Parts: sequence; structure tokens; C-alpha cells
Amino acid sequence: MSENVAIIGVGHSKFGTRKDVNIPELCWESMKPAFETANLEPKDIDFFVVGTAGMWSSEQAVPALIAEYADLAPKGSMRVEAACATGNAAIRVGYTAIKSGLADIVLVLGVEKMQESPNPTIIEMIGRFGSYFWEFENFGLTFPGYYALHGTAYMLRYGATEEDFARVAVKNHYYGAKNPYAQFQKEIDVETVLKSPYVAWPFKLFDCSPITDGSACVILASEEKVKEMGIEEKVWILAQGVGTGTANLSRREDFTSLASARFAAEQAYKIAKIEEPAKEIDGANVHDCFTAPEIIAYEDLRFCKRGEGVELIRNEQTYIGGKIPVNVDGGLKAKGHPIGATGVSQAVEAYKQLLRKADPGRQADVRNGRWLTHNVGGTGHYTYVTIYGLEKR
Repeated sequence: MSENVAIIGVGHSKFGTRKDVNIPELCWESMKPAFETANLEPKDIDFFVVGTAGMWSSEQAVPALIAEYADLAPKGSMRVEAACATGNAAIRVGYTAIKSGLADIVLVLGVEKMQESPNPTIIEMIGRFGSYFWEFENFGLTFPGYYALHGTAYMLRYGATEEDFARVAVKNHYYGAKNPYAQFQKEIDVETVLKSPYVAWPFKLFDCSPITDGSACVILASEEKVKEMGIEEKVWILAQGVGTGTANLSRREDFTSLASARFAAEQAYKIAKIEEPAKEIDGANVHDCFTAPEIIAYEDLRFCKRGEGVELIRNEQTYIGGKIPVNVDGGLKAKGHPIGATGVSQAVEAYKQLLRKADPGRQADVRNGRWLTHNVGGTGHYTYVTIYGLEKR
């Protein structure tokens, strides 16, 4: 289990309403550039992993569909689902396949075509990522409501306001406007957020990530294969932490934090030997499915002390040039949230940022050569924290 693992190729589709393509075409939109950046062909892949929730899509046997379309058959595959953390769970499978010695080159694809179903159906399906019987079926708790519980708890304890949450949306739309792959490419202001209709107090329409179609792809390789191929541009997976929360929210002690995120973060930091994250990491992608969870993530990841996350956004310390840039690709809020693709999209962003290939106006200052991704399934039901770096451990 000592083999180091690197990302050697990446690809990303346009996120949004993608009625112009079917599922395999949407997948190929990110797979093709991944093959090109890695200088590989489908025949070179030892194993491939597809992260997709897929309940809302016409096609369910996505790995086989992709194997047929991209000439990957009869190579081995696995379909992975971990709610909104599906993408990073898929990376975990590919990463461990290489670490264990079972494969040298693994393709990891995240894809979702959520808008093949009507919105009420999608909302119900997402509701199943919580405790369906106790919380959704009996009490009608949808995911805006789930996270609104966390947002209101944070407001009560630390004095955050709706304006503070709006600032998260403003920041992420600012960077989404500079990302050609983002679903929303228009800047907004605090007033726009505050005037939008309520979805679940204190969240308004512009506090919520959208329903999204899209795909993202990374190709992973063992250190031995990287040397053999003479690959110069690569990013190493330095560490990955994984945590699990309770299904039923009534079993949780605190709504101003996600225990699974804290656990996953500390696990990753220990492996990567990171003591002061905000000083040792160049930037992060965190799971901003709603605005308040981004602020909570600042604290769960120890970018600041408890209760100080709101000060980071108030003082624009999570913009480029601040204490630690966060979601400078637009995040889930503006880039979009195709559930199975989100975690893989975060890995693509880490690769681009560390190799200084991000779009103009959203390239962070890379000094430490480390980038963090934080991918949450449900309301902390699963959390993956992954640290990427230019130098292997």
C-alpha cells in the first residue's frame, strides 16, 4: 500500500441544463480532454470508476454504457454512489485500486443528468439522501430545510446574518463568471440575493445550488507508471480522509458543525502532516450546496477558530489574495452541482490550480503546492477531504 498516486489527465464538461446531449455524449465531453492531457487512449485504462446517483436519469447502467461508447469494454468497472459525495467516493475507489497494486491506470468519471426528471421528482430523490422515513416522508424535510437547520443554528450561536450568507453567493458567482464551464456565469450583489424568494428560511433562491447536468473526469496513475511514461505535469493525491455521520439528525449533538467533516479533515491532515491548514494549503474547494455550509466548512477544516468563519467572508478573506481562497471556480453555488460529478470536478480544479492552469482572474497564488477538496454527502452523512500536491509525500 505504498504506491503514490497522481492525477495525470483531467477533463470537464459544461455544467448546466444539457438537453443538447445524451448521457454518453455528456461523459465523453470530459473524458476526451482527460485522455488528451494524459496522452492516453481507452485501451491504456486498467480499470474505470463511474460516480453517479442516477435515479433521475433514463440510463442506470452507466459504466456499461460508457464502456460501449468509449471503447473501454471489457475492462473492469465499478459504479459508486455516496449521495453528494459520490465524486470523491469514486476517486477513493480509483485511488485504492492503484494503492493496492490492482491497477496502474484508472479513469474516474463523475456524471449526472439530473434534469431528465421533473423538479418535484428530483427533490424527492435528493430527500432520500437523508433519513427518508423519519425526516422526509413523515415531516417533509427537503434538503434546503435540512441545511436551513444548520444555518439558523449558526446564526443563533455566532451572530451571522442573512447578509453574511449572501456574501458567500456573491463571491462564488464572482468566480463562476470567470469559469467557462460554470452553470451561472454572471456576477450578482448582496441585494440580488436578499431580494430573491425564500426557499427555506434563512435560505433564498440565490443561497441554493442549482439542479445541474454535467460530467468531470480524472485519470489516475501509479508512481511507477508516471516514471515509465515520463509524465511531467501531474498532481499527487497526498491524503484522503473519510467520515460518516448519523442518518437521523436527532442523533447529532451539534448543528453548527459536521462531525464527519471534522473527522475526515483531521484524518487527511495527519496523513499529509499538516498542522496549520490555512498557512500550509494554497486554496480549497468546499461543499457549498447552500451558502451557510461554506462558512461552517471554514471552521470544520480549521481555516479559522469556531465562530470566526463568518468573519472570513465578511472581510473577503476567502477571495484570492485573502487568508485562503475558497471555491474560486464558482463552487457548487455558481459552477453547478451535478451530484455524481461534483467531487471529480473539485479534483479537476485542484489540478488546474496547482499547475497554474486556471482561467484568468481566478488563479490562486500557489506557494505551498497543496490544494484541499471537501465533498459532503447528505448533511454530513458522508464526507471526503482530499489533499492534492505538486510534490509526493
